[in-house]
Amino acid sequence: MRVGILLPGFSSSENDWAIPVQLNLVREMAKQDDVRVLALRYPHHRDRYTVHGAEVCSLGVGQVRGLRRLALWVDTLLTLRRLHRDRPFDVLHAMWADETGLIATWAGRWLGVPVVVSIAGGELVGFDDINYGLQRSPFSRWIVGQALHGADRVAAACTYAARLIPQAGYQLSPDKTRIITLGMDTTVFRPSERPISSKKLIHAASLVPVKDQATLLRALARLDESITLDIIGTGPQEPHLRSLAAELGISQRVRFVGAVPHLETPAYYQQAALNILCSRHEGLGMVTLEAAACGIPTVGTTVGLLPDHPALGISVTVGDDAALASAVQLLLDDEQKRAALGAAARNLVEEHFTIQETVRQFRALYAELVANKSH
Repeated sequence: MRVGILLPGFSSSENDWAIPVQLNLVREMAKQDDVRVLALRYPHHRDRYTVHGAEVCSLGVGQVRGLRRLALWVDTLLTLRRLHRDRPFDVLHAMWADETGLIATWAGRWLGVPVVVSIAGGELVGFDDINYGLQRSPFSRWIVGQALHGADRVAAACTYAARLIPQAGYQLSPDKTRIITLGMDTTVFRPSERPISSKKLIHAASLVPVKDQATLLRALARLDESITLDIIGTGPQEPHLRSLAAELGISQRVRFVGAVPHLETPAYYQQAALNILCSRHEGLGMVTLEAAACGIPTVGTTVGLLPDHPALGISVTVGDDAALASAVQLLLDDEQKRAALGAAARNLVEEHFTIQETVRQFRALYAELVANKSH
C-alpha cells in the first residue's frame, strides 16, 4: 500500500527523536508499505532523504505566518501532486487536525485519494487563560472544521478526545470517527529487574501551562516529606515552578532533571513508584503508556487515555491537588496494590498498545477506505 503521511515536523534522521511515536510508527509501517512522509516545518531545511525505509520530503519553512503560511500550503499541495504523479498514493494520513489535516483533505479531493485525519493535540480545546488550543480563534476553528469534515475518517486516540469533537461544535457521522491509540515500542520501554523506590514520583512533560505542574507541586506539598519528585522536561514555566517549589517549602524534594534523550527515559520510569500526569488537556498522554510499559502505574487527571483504562492507574479531577495527593498516597501506602496495578498496566500495553498493533489498525482502516473507493 502506498501511504502518504503529513506532519508539521518529522525526524531529520533515524537518530532524531523529534516526535518519538511518529518515528516508531513510520518505521513499523515502512516494513510493509511504501511510506512517504511530508514534513512541512521541521527539519528547518528543504531536503529529500530516507528514514527506516520511508522517503521523507521536508519543506523546511519553520514557523511562518500570513502570506508565507499560504505559500507553504500551496507548496505542500503541489509537492503532493508531484509525489502522486510519481507513485500514486492509496491513502493520505494527516497527523493533527490543523493545517496538515486541511491540506490533506484538499489534496485528497484534488487527487481522488481517501484521507485519514488524526486528532493529536490541542485542536479541540481553547484555554484563553493560558493561550492554548486551536478553538480560541475563528480562523483556527475553521481550519480544524475543514480538516474534520473533509476527512474520510477521523482517528482519535481515546474516548476523551473523541468526545471533544461534538463538544467543540463539529458534527460528524457516527461511523466516521475511529479510536486508534498510538502505541509503544515495548522493546525500549520495559520493566526493570532493579528494586523500585517506594518514595519517588516521576513526571515527564514540557514545562508549559497546559501541563499544570503547579497542581503537581501543590499535591507534593501535601505528602510526607520523604516523598520526592523527578520532573523531566524543559520549558518557559521552569522559573515559576522553581519559585513555587521554594514557596511551598519542597525545593529539596523536587529535582528538575531537564531534557533527557528519548532512549534514556525508560531508566527514570523504572526507578519510580508512580508516574504523575497533571495536565489540563491531553489528546493521548503518551507518558501514561511509557510508564505502563515499564510496569509503573499512573496517577493523573481525567484527560487522555487514562480514564478509559483503570488498569493504567487512577484518574482525578483536573486541577484538584488534594485529590491528586490522596490518590498518590493511596498507592504509595499499598505496595501490593501498586505492584499489581503496574503489572496490569504492562500487560495492557503488551496486549493492546504496541506500535505494531497501532500499525495493524491503521492498515485495516486504509484497506477499508481503498475498498470503499473501488466500489
